[in-house]
Amino acid sequence: MVPEKTRAAQDETSEEQRSGKPPDHEKQYVGFATLPNQVHRKSVKKGFDFTLMVAGESGLGKSTLVNSLFLTDLYKDRKLLNAEERINQTVEIIKHTVDIEEKGVKLKLTIVDTPGFGDAVNNTECWKPITDYIDQQFEQYFRDESGLNRKNIQDNRVHCCLYFISPFGHGLRPVDVEFMKALHEKVNIVPLIAKADCLIPSEIRKLKERIREEIDKFGIKVYQFPECDSDEDEEFKQQDRELKESAPFAVIGSNTVVEAKGQRVRGRLYPWGIVEVENQAHCDFVKLRNMLIRTHMHDLKDVTCDVHYENYRAQCIQQMTSKLTQDNRIESPIPILPLPTPDTETEKLIKMKDEEVSTICACASWMLELESRESLQGCPIEVVLRLPLLCPPVGSWGGGQG
Repeated sequence: MVPEKTRAAQDETSEEQRSGKPPDHEKQYVGFATLPNQVHRKSVKKGFDFTLMVAGESGLGKSTLVNSLFLTDLYKDRKLLNAEERINQTVEIIKHTVDIEEKGVKLKLTIVDTPGFGDAVNNTECWKPITDYIDQQFEQYFRDESGLNRKNIQDNRVHCCLYFISPFGHGLRPVDVEFMKALHEKVNIVPLIAKADCLIPSEIRKLKERIREEIDKFGIKVYQFPECDSDEDEEFKQQDRELKESAPFAVIGSNTVVEAKGQRVRGRLYPWGIVEVENQAHCDFVKLRNMLIRTHMHDLKDVTCDVHYENYRAQCIQQMTSKLTQDNRIESPIPILPLPTPDTETEKLIKMKDEEVSTICACASWMLELESRESLQGCPIEVVLRLPLLCPPVGSWGGGQG
């Protein structure tokens, strides 16, 4: 037997359906709550792009780490140079682009490699080709953004630079300091300790502390993780704290699958054991991957667009404005009128007018003095009117003499 209240509710629902009126809970629903879904569909359809630069001296495992991060082989056709060829090699800029798809989401990944950096005996300004390349991408984007067709602008700006630090030193080398200081205003720098399997855990901790101290000492601006929002869950906040405490990340790369404890894992096999790439007790590879791909990729792009590119854009506009003001006054879109400056003839004319006014004033006062004298009594009016013209120069007057 159906209760009376339930039967009444069913009758009311069926009556609303027959009348075509929306239910009461839908009357308060406008629909803009679906905007995130619309943005999500549009973004997934358009796809994403990300440009990652890797820099550091040869032999630190840059190529291996990149292949490990994105599970791809970007360096199939790479040619290994011998010792003689490496001596004569200069810094190059090589781009590798690959399209990756994961669960329907497409990512156009561009890896910018810098072979030859730090390999020469004299590394003076070896970072110049790298800074020039970053500026060229900014300039190209600025031109495209200022052009007429802004529909399909290709974003080739460098969003992040992974800088590999050698584990065999006692901190940062001079070339490391100069490189990061030359780039920290142009790109997000994420320092990495390469080949962390060469060090024991206590040595890694000491090296991380030393690098952090030297970064603060030399005023190097590396990428800063954003603060968590107050409404984030505790798991995300804990993960963010671990990321901040782990920087600079000590990483290991490997594309080889080995068997450890009955499981197949990516790692490196040594006579004394196996180093697992994705084991957080062995290295920070998983933390770097999570930061770079899962949690902070969009923030890296935002900082590039809102900070580094805006600084470059403001600097370009300032230089263009000053150049137009100084050199191209005629071609300037806004006419710049020069301030009026009196020339020599004008100054002479003004001085003569001042002297005439002084003479007239002096003659008038002299006339008033003569009028008070008895000698003017009975004089014709014509004589009195001609007195200013007949009076002597001002400098020849004596005090009160007629």
